[in-house]
Amino acid sequence: MHPTPAQPAHPFQLAEPHAGSRDREIESLAEFDEVVSAHRSLTHHRVQAVDLTDRTDVLLTVDVTGAVFLGCPMDPEAAARTRAAGALVFPPVPGLPFDPYRGFVYSPDELFASLDQGYEATPDALAYAWFQRTKADGDIFSSMLRSIHDDAVSDALDELLAGARVVGVMGGHAMERGTREYAGAARLGRELARSGFTVATGGGPGAMEAANLGAYAAPFEEGMLRDALQLLAKAPSFRPSVSDWARAAFDVRAQWPGGGSSVGIPTWFYGHEPPNAFASDIAKYFANATREDGLLARSNAGVVFLPGAAGTVQEIFDNATPNYYESRGEPTPMVLVDRAHWTERLPAWPLLRALARERAMESRIALVDRIEEAPEALKRLGG
Repeated sequence: MHPTPAQPAHPFQLAEPHAGSRDREIESLAEFDEVVSAHRSLTHHRVQAVDLTDRTDVLLTVDVTGAVFLGCPMDPEAAARTRAAGALVFPPVPGLPFDPYRGFVYSPDELFASLDQGYEATPDALAYAWFQRTKADGDIFSSMLRSIHDDAVSDALDELLAGARVVGVMGGHAMERGTREYAGAARLGRELARSGFTVATGGGPGAMEAANLGAYAAPFEEGMLRDALQLLAKAPSFRPSVSDWARAAFDVRAQWPGGGSSVGIPTWFYGHEPPNAFASDIAKYFANATREDGLLARSNAGVVFLPGAAGTVQEIFDNATPNYYESRGEPTPMVLVDRAHWTERLPAWPLLRALARERAMESRIALVDRIEEAPEALKRLGG
C-alpha cells in the first residue's frame, strides 16, 4: 500500500458555534473599524460584503486567525497576507447584478435605482434577467450563487426582525389600486402597524402593496392615506407598465417622506411581480420555496389571508401544516377575510376548519366577512 500523502497544513480553523455567533458578524465599514479599535483582532469574525480597499494597513497587521471574508474587495497584498495569516477569503464575483454575500436586506431605493431610465434598467429587473438566463442551465456555480444570496438574505432578515411581533398579510397581486378592496387592505396594514405589529407581506403588488402602504401611512394623520390612495389610483396596476406603477409609489413617498416601517418578502421566481416601494425593508429571494416558508415562519403573531388565488391558497396550507403538527411550537392565529371568497369561490375555509378540529389550532383560526374585522379577530385569537 502506498502511504496517504500528508495534506498541507492551513492555519484556518472554524470557531465552535455558540449563542453569540451573530456578534462576530461584521456588515459595515463602521462596524469593522469598531471591532478593530476595540479588540485589535478579527479572530473568527465573519466580514460580509464590506469594501476594505482602504483598510490595507489594518489587514496587514491585525490577527485574522479563523476569520472569513465574504465578498470583501481588498488590495491584492492584503488579500494574500490575510489568507496566509489564517483566514478564508471569498473574493467578490464580477459581473453579477446582485451581491451574493450582502449583509443587509434590500431597500426600495436600492432595487429601483435607475427607475428614471425605465424599470428594465433597475437592479431588480437586471437580477430577474440574470435568473432567467441561469435558472435552467444546470451550472452549479449559478445555483451556488443563488443559494448563498438567499441564505445571506435570511440571515439579514432574522437580524432585522429580532424581537418583533410580526403579522403576515397575504393576498393576491391582482388587487388594483383605486378599488374598495385595496383601500381596505391599506387600512388593515395601518391598523396593525398602529397596534405595534410589524407588517410583513409577500412584497409584491396588489393586496401586498396595499398592506405595506398602510404601514407606511401609520405615522401620518388620517387624510394622508386617503390622498395617497387617490394619487396611486392614476396607475392602478403594474400592467402594462411597471415603470409608471413604481413611479406613482415613489411620488407618494416623496410627498410624504419618513413613513412607517414594514417588511416585504418577494421573489424573482415570479418575475411578473415587481416588489412594491412601500415596504421599508425588502428580503428578496431567488428560491420561492425558501421565501414562502420564511415569510410564514417569521409571522409569529399570526397571519391575515385576504382574497387571492393559487398563491394565497398555497400560503394558507403552508401555514396550517406547522400549526397542525405544532412543529414551530404553539399554533399562531390565522384569519381568513371574505366569507364568500373562502367558502364558495375557493372553499379553503371548510378544509382548514376540518383540519383544525379537536387540535390546538382550532381556537386559533377565524373567518370574517370584512377586512375591518381582521385586527380584532387577530388580537382575540392571540389571547
